[in-house]
Amino acid sequence: MNTVDLFEAKWRKSSYSSGEGQCVEIAFLREVVATRDSKTPHGSVLAFSAGTWSVFTAGIKAGAFRGTL
Repeated sequence: MNTVDLFEAKWRKSSYSSGEGQCVEIAFLREVVATRDSKTPHGSVLAFSAGTWSVFTAGIKAGAFRGTL
């Protein structure tokens, strides 16, 4: 398992945040894009390579995940 230094992470909430505590936060770091649940800021973090994050966000924009939840 690899570890990522989150000391200098600048977290921001999704622009689609409901404002009711159900938010995803992201931080762009040098080596990864980190994500976490805003309700548990000291909890688990998922980290993705920049390339993987780019493919994921392109899929979202293209509508690849509509109706999957």
